[in-house]
Amino acid sequence: MTDRLGDRLATAREEGFVGRRDETTAFRELLAAGRGAVVYVHGPGGIGKTTLLHHFAQLAGRAGRTVVHLEASGVRSYEEELAERIPDRPDLVLLIDGLDDARTVRETVHRALLPRLPADVLVALACRTAPSMSWRLDPAWQGLLRLLPLGPLDEADSRELLTRRGVPPAVQEQGLAFTRGHPLALALVADVAALGGEAAGPGPSPQVVRALLASLLEAVPTPLHRTALEASSQVLSTTEPLLAALLDVPDARPYFDWLCGLSAVESGARGVHPHDLVRDALDAELRWRDPERRAALHRRASAYYQRLFTREDERGRQRAVLADFAYLHRDSPVVGPLLEPVARGAAGAARLDRLTVSPGPVTGGELVEACTVAAIHEGIEAARLVHAWSRRPQAETYTVRGPDGVAAGFYTLIELGAAPPPGGPDDPAVRAACRWLDAYGELRGDETALLVRFWMSRDEYQAVSPVQTLITLRLTHHYLTGRRPAVTLLPFADPESWEPGCAYVDFARLPAADFTSGGRRFGMFVHDWRRVPGLAWLAMLTERERAEDPLAVAPPVPSGPLRVLDREAFAAAVREALRAFVRPDGLRDSPLLETRLVAGRCAADGTGARERVAALREAIRAAAAALEESPPDRRAFRALHHTYLRPAGTQARAAELLRLPMTTYRRHLTAGIGRLTELLWQEELEGGGPDAS
Repeated sequence: MTDRLGDRLATAREEGFVGRRDETTAFRELLAAGRGAVVYVHGPGGIGKTTLLHHFAQLAGRAGRTVVHLEASGVRSYEEELAERIPDRPDLVLLIDGLDDARTVRETVHRALLPRLPADVLVALACRTAPSMSWRLDPAWQGLLRLLPLGPLDEADSRELLTRRGVPPAVQEQGLAFTRGHPLALALVADVAALGGEAAGPGPSPQVVRALLASLLEAVPTPLHRTALEASSQVLSTTEPLLAALLDVPDARPYFDWLCGLSAVESGARGVHPHDLVRDALDAELRWRDPERRAALHRRASAYYQRLFTREDERGRQRAVLADFAYLHRDSPVVGPLLEPVARGAAGAARLDRLTVSPGPVTGGELVEACTVAAIHEGIEAARLVHAWSRRPQAETYTVRGPDGVAAGFYTLIELGAAPPPGGPDDPAVRAACRWLDAYGELRGDETALLVRFWMSRDEYQAVSPVQTLITLRLTHHYLTGRRPAVTLLPFADPESWEPGCAYVDFARLPAADFTSGGRRFGMFVHDWRRVPGLAWLAMLTERERAEDPLAVAPPVPSGPLRVLDREAFAAAVREALRAFVRPDGLRDSPLLETRLVAGRCAADGTGARERVAALREAIRAAAAALEESPPDRRAFRALHHTYLRPAGTQARAAELLRLPMTTYRRHLTAGIGRLTELLWQEELEGGGPDAS
């Protein structure tokens, strides 16, 4: 008798089945047991749920069981199906595919269909989402419900699938790199290759991408929902406030909730993110279809991260989003290879999250671990220096610990002036740094330089690694918050290989501060935070991220190098600015317009003359507001307010408004000018911007 087409399809499908050994074993055991059970297969679209159910049907048929295979979309009502298609037999194996409607699963299958089946029926359901918590925790289902979450195939099974589909070995390597074990993607690669098209590569072909998106993603209700999905593919992780910024809407809750409900979107400690394959597909689609929208999403994400660094109450979030900010630069030919642990998306972020940094400078056993790592890579002399600096107040050593609690790396920071710290160890790196600072550093008053004396991973030393990436992110947070250095000095054991990456982040090569330690030559790099403050630096990196030639984007200093005023000149400029404060053009020629104080407040906006004048006015108002909020400074503020900010006309009139004798009024005014100058000077030294202390 001639075979039916359905039989031929079933045979071909079974011959093409690859992997899923654990799931197959579990189902065979249930078949052999002969007891009732519900197997709940779940995973994102295209992961192989339907293929696995067909395989289950083949296994059940060979075992002599009665098999009924239903599609959820074709079921009119389960009451009718019970009578028409589901026989009342103890050897029944019921397979239901496509249960992607959570309400159908909850109301129709869980509560209506399953309780009415014979007790010995073996049921397999295929859904994109896991069953509800109430179902999993229901005592009545304990021992009956078996969850089978599906993930990607491993490399061996992926290669076997492509081989069975006739994909040439050369094309297989590209396909494996792109698909990451996703069964549908592997099948699509084989289909495109069979048609003579481009199978896959670093930039997957539009045919593959369109097919993936059509099969993997839920229906999109509105264009704004589509934008939300596209936006989630551009950032490392998506939170509700970030999504609002990316969509430019005041309330992103509906869109965020929708994203959370998608089967292809996963949740983590940082927020939500698409499955890596879905992210790649969405990004590739957006890259060739609408590159302008992609660039706009990057700009909005970058602006959102930068705004976090203007808020004093966001320190924890600031540290967390530095990895997200770095992720925006993953495509850069200059720094992309240096960000490999971050550029790997959710998997890379998870590796970083498994590392921790000591909450404070280490001592005792943790310090011994750091010294051991230093000795491994830079010799006994380096270990001695790490230990010696740990006893000095100018230095701090922090360890990076792996999930096993063992030190996986460390870094040592030293605060320097123009001369080596008295009583410190004889350190060639410190000597070289201080020589340069004395000759060219222009440190003023309480300004200090930060020397990253040691930084290394236990296993990779200074090579690209998760530990190296985490140290880089923590150092960046240190530069941007807290006690900001005037300059940062950063040495490398292999300066030539790091020079392009350092140039990208505006750390200039500084041969004059190179040094030799332990028989090895180290190359020094420097960044001056007075001339390119933190927020201006982040804005520069944003521009470089989307520039065709990143290094052609100059640091955002609009009117030449910043003026480095000493304390006396700065105080004189503040007094002059107060006298001219209320005149429309009174601040136009102020020396303060070219200082770090103002530059730090102009980073996120335009930096023309008008914007800089506005920033100076705001800096003065903010310092005055701080005086007003401080009870000991309130009388000084009132004298300042009625003299300069809202002048009464004359000092005599101001004293009269304050009901003070002239001598008392002048004493308060002098105190107000001094305290205001002190606050502005502190902001100047710490880098400018409203988040400065």
